[in-house]
Amino acid sequence: MKRIRNNHVGVDQGDEVLFSDFEDGGDMWTGNGPRERRKLVKFSARYRVPPSVHVSLSLWDMDTQANLRAEVVAEEVTNLGFHLVFRTWGDSRIARVRMSWLAIGELGFADDWVIED
Repeated sequence: MKRIRNNHVGVDQGDEVLFSDFEDGGDMWTGNGPRERRKLVKFSARYRVPPSVHVSLSLWDMDTQANLRAEVVAEEVTNLGFHLVFRTWGDSRIARVRMSWLAIGELGFADDWVIED
């Protein structure tokens, strides 16, 4: 559990298209084996410390003739942003993916000391 030390809680959210490989024959649609797509997301404001980030699929367009495999995660979360990551493997054929995200974390106080290196 993340405990927040003040009442300055920031909630940021978004919905991002990661890829659309059906139209141009991209590797998520035509490939085989392990495949990954990632997208850098920047928060609309700086968090005091890295927030908790939740991700989910908001659109998944896939071929039902193959096995459906997917992993969706937030990686490299910092106080400025994170990477949305979609992975598939084997014979899965994914035409399009859009992912939603929600970040909740502590914002700085106006009178916080900022010490830079």
